[in-house]
Amino acid sequence: MAQERNLYQRPDSRYWWINVTLPNGKHIRESTWTEDLQQAHAILAKKRLDAFKETCLGIRPDRKWQEATARYLVVKSSLKSFQDVEHQCIKLDRYLARYDLSQINGDVVWHITQSELARGSMPATVNRCLACLRSILRMARDEWQWLESIPRVRLLQGEVERDRWLTREEATKLIDACPDHLAALVKFALATGCRAGEITSLEWKRVDLIRKTAWLDQTKNGTPRGVPLNRDATDVLQQRLGINDRYCFTYRGKPIRYGLTRCAWKNAIAKAGLKDLRFHDLRHTWASWHRQNGTSCDELKDLGGWKSRVMVDRYAKYATDHLRTAAARIELDIREPNVVQLSRFCHVQKKQKASD
Repeated sequence: MAQERNLYQRPDSRYWWINVTLPNGKHIRESTWTEDLQQAHAILAKKRLDAFKETCLGIRPDRKWQEATARYLVVKSSLKSFQDVEHQCIKLDRYLARYDLSQINGDVVWHITQSELARGSMPATVNRCLACLRSILRMARDEWQWLESIPRVRLLQGEVERDRWLTREEATKLIDACPDHLAALVKFALATGCRAGEITSLEWKRVDLIRKTAWLDQTKNGTPRGVPLNRDATDVLQQRLGINDRYCFTYRGKPIRYGLTRCAWKNAIAKAGLKDLRFHDLRHTWASWHRQNGTSCDELKDLGGWKSRVMVDRYAKYATDHLRTAAARIELDIREPNVVQLSRFCHVQKKQKASD
């Protein structure tokens, strides 16, 4: 085993390793990720210099990307979508595992973007990755004070917003194609706009059929909320009474724990002749139906449990009743048009002046 002062090679690795106590008293034993001894000495010297600056000059040391990722995952560990966050961090780690945070610049961001596009990823997929990168860098700068500045991470244009919702006829076909336990979930989702996890975790102790209200404690944004139950929703719950003492929606006597995109869901949408449909699209369908029937964006925001109008405004396009009068103002068969014919108007003015 080759060895230099504070540097050595392990039998199971081709790289040079560091084993040293730094000026700040911290002892490190880690790989340099290089086979070149001169580069290994340079890396060791930089670590000593950074430790000296931190201890004697008060200059913050460089932090590794993986340090930031580890802390970021701890911060986000309570999210319902933690697995998605973890997936994006793993994807970014392919590019940034050996980088210090200060080394991540515009060129590095460009390389990640182009590499993901070259792999065949859609703009929306690349944007999820870039959004995660931007979130980590902002947190490292604003909350942890690990960085003075960060590069601008611009999301790709051309991302197509998903606009999938069911007509009444399609919804009926889907319900008819579902087994009983799944049909109940679909009906309740279309009646309330609740998410899959909110429905499957709903307990009878949080339902008041007399007041027609359900209280959700496991929501996406972590904020409990009340859900008013219309007649369709209460009918579904009435049919579920007595099946299970604790949970409203069960399968074979047990709460539904598995994902709703498994065989029953896929078979149902295939039997109904539907394509490109996810269970969450039932929430989009519910919101679209509300706007088409005159529910205001503010009412929809409260019904759906959104914290801001941003997510609700995407459904504004489905309500056009308030614009019908405006659209009719230029109808061709209108008896008394208000549109001024400019060319004729000018001609009449000239004729009147000549007669004067």
